[in-house]
Amino acid sequence: MVKSYAEAGVSQEEKAAHIAAVVGELTYRRRGRGRPLTKIGHFGGLVDFGSYALSLCTDGVGTKLIVANEMRRWDTVGIDCVAMNVNDMICVGAEPIAFVDYFAIEHYDHEVARQIGIGLNRGARMANVSIIGGEVAVLPEIVRAFDLAGTCFGMVRKKDVVTGQAIRPGDAIIGLPSAGIHSNGLTLARRVLRDANLTVFDRVGGAGEPWGPTLLEPTRIYVKPVLRALKQATIHGMAHITGGGLRNLVRLKPNVEFAITDPLPPHLLFRELQALAGIEDAEMYQTFNMGMGFAIVTPESEAKDAVRALRPQVKATVVGEVRKGRGVSAPSLGLAYETY
Repeated sequence: MVKSYAEAGVSQEEKAAHIAAVVGELTYRRRGRGRPLTKIGHFGGLVDFGSYALSLCTDGVGTKLIVANEMRRWDTVGIDCVAMNVNDMICVGAEPIAFVDYFAIEHYDHEVARQIGIGLNRGARMANVSIIGGEVAVLPEIVRAFDLAGTCFGMVRKKDVVTGQAIRPGDAIIGLPSAGIHSNGLTLARRVLRDANLTVFDRVGGAGEPWGPTLLEPTRIYVKPVLRALKQATIHGMAHITGGGLRNLVRLKPNVEFAITDPLPPHLLFRELQALAGIEDAEMYQTFNMGMGFAIVTPESEAKDAVRALRPQVKATVVGEVRKGRGVSAPSLGLAYETY
């Protein structure tokens, strides 16, 4: 029985090294209008455009698509595709505006395409973005089944950009609940089920919903509540809790400690996956979102205003504070991570 993401085939350390190998060669920077305003590595990239900054993000759905294929249900993964992009984009304070998708297929299947379109349209409505184009690539010698990814475009006034540099000890950390596993850690989750001789049609915990629909629950889109919070409170930093779990907070500012003193409760599926494979807490919280899909850092004096702005659509709550130190911790769980 595998007990880690790395054992399932996805090593966070190797991924970081792979990214570093690519980024190390990306030395050219445009001059004049359109010059970059952020370093590669933040949740969303920004380029200069006069009084505005334009933002671009790109991401895909990942091996959640394998679960969709097993269930013969593809009408939700388009939501995930939109969500993984727009949730990254709002981390820099940018409002998502337009989206393009990339659909790589092994062979034509019009019903799969139709259902993908349903999900993309639903995600676009939730995020208030227009899907203005895309690409279908037929790659039978490269792709097995299909892959789905997208790119999002947005904008923000330069004076309103949120980078995380304003974060300081004493700030409050607000957690926004996830809808489930979202679109990260599916390789480990699927491997745990396989090793336990369970299928997507077996029930979570033996009595709950089937694993398939539970794993397919779409990634929550946080655009509307976060944009409202940005207007009603001072926001120092925001993190989309994806692959890397709590360690994503370190991406905001490396020389402070993000202490998660009151973590949100994990969903049943996380507790069951952990029990099935005997996975340690440290691995769970650096692989899955564990119930918190997004985090906002705000001055302690404005935390209530931020929570109030978020609450109509998402049950946000203060989950911790920023301290002097380094990395991210969850003291009640005995967890500490120094790097992303």
